[in-house]
Amino acid sequence: RLYQVSFGMPTCQGDSEAHTLYLVGDFSAPAEFFVTLGVFCFLYSMAALVLYLRFHSLYTENTKLPFTDFCVTVCFAFFWLVAAAAWGKGLSDVKAATRPTTLISAMGVCQSTEVTCTAGTTPAMGLANISVVR
Repeated sequence: RLYQVSFGMPTCQGDSEAHTLYLVGDFSAPAEFFVTLGVFCFLYSMAALVLYLRFHSLYTENTKLPFTDFCVTVCFAFFWLVAAAAWGKGLSDVKAATRPTTLISAMGVCQSTEVTCTAGTTPAMGLANISVVR
């Protein structure tokens, strides 16, 4: 929810106050989908573990139960792939929206020819990249 993040933009005119700008974009849906699916996978794996350990005889005697377990696992694997791809796309959109050159181009004061705007630092996205890889 980048639209909730604000930053101050100097006006470069003496003692005047800085303008407040807001970032553009809401990329929370892919992240929420990724986390929600992770929680459901965790809950299903705990339920399956209880079934395997506590009710082993029921699992081995019933022929439909292992097939159902396999189908649910395949569905979770497919949705995990989709969620990881969605989170990767969401992260690349966040990177594009918060790139220093993008932010500088959004500032009206930087459009003037007599003003030179430069980014102080480039944001570190290493941990965010790792979240997509795993």
